Amino acid sequence: MRFSGTETYVATPDLTAAVNAAVVLERPLLVKGEPGTGKTVLAEEIAKGLGAPLIVWNIKSTTKAQQGLYEYDAVSRLRDSQLGDKRVSEIGNYIRRGKLWEAFTAPERPVLLIDEIDKADIEFPNDLLTELDRMEFHVYETGETVKAVRRPIVIITSNNEKELPDAFLRRCFFHFIKFPDSETLQRIVDVHYPGIKHRLVEEALRTFLAMREVPGLKKKPSTSELLDWLKLLVSEDIAPETLREQDGRKLIPPLHGALLKNEQDVSLFEKLAFMMRRDQRGG
Repeated sequence: MRFSGTETYVATPDLTAAVNAAVVLERPLLVKGEPGTGKTVLAEEIAKGLGAPLIVWNIKSTTKAQQGLYEYDAVSRLRDSQLGDKRVSEIGNYIRRGKLWEAFTAPERPVLLIDEIDKADIEFPNDLLTELDRMEFHVYETGETVKAVRRPIVIITSNNEKELPDAFLRRCFFHFIKFPDSETLQRIVDVHYPGIKHRLVEEALRTFLAMREVPGLKKKPSTSELLDWLKLLVSEDIAPETLREQDGRKLIPPLHGALLKNEQDVSLFEKLAFMMRRDQRGG
């Protein structure tokens, strides 16, 4: 099983090498990178490229590691016992399987995505160490041990909101997805919008990359936001010449709400536009 990208996902050579190394080593692939660089989509494309089922565990601030294994619903069992329900004699009826249990017992080797692990409590990664290492866990309520039929391909994403424990990092293969250069961005655009006007893409990329370089920007626009913006530019039939205009009134590009996602950044560009107009009048 080797991953080489797909028709809808442009994977750089270092990224494909990282994916295949994690598969060979049978270790989780920990993927970091700024939001919008395709970390989550990577797992979907790996599953597609390898023809494997995808199991997604979306992590929240309240998620506990135990939920990935199973949960015992004691409250429902107590209620059913009070109602005389015959199901209470079988405790397994009140065991809810988690995503790891699902991945361990899948009929085919799956891709398991643990998405945004850094959102959870700091102890969350450590709580998963043994299960991810041994690929098995014990169900205390039923006395059974759940072992992985086939070791799943585990992809773990992080936005660096929290530092991950060293013990956890030692058990992972790590890859940081760098922000794409202009050539890679062009390839990504070509994959998503084949046949789009070359001049429009050229001007859009120039504007987009220039915006990312503006000092003081709180949130740089991402690759996914570039694709949204291009879709709007095509839909509204914006001419390439409109993007090229750089006087004070046109400093903020049309439909900038797809790129600038907070009032501080919009205000920053408005101030830059004001300064440019003032300099032009002074000249």
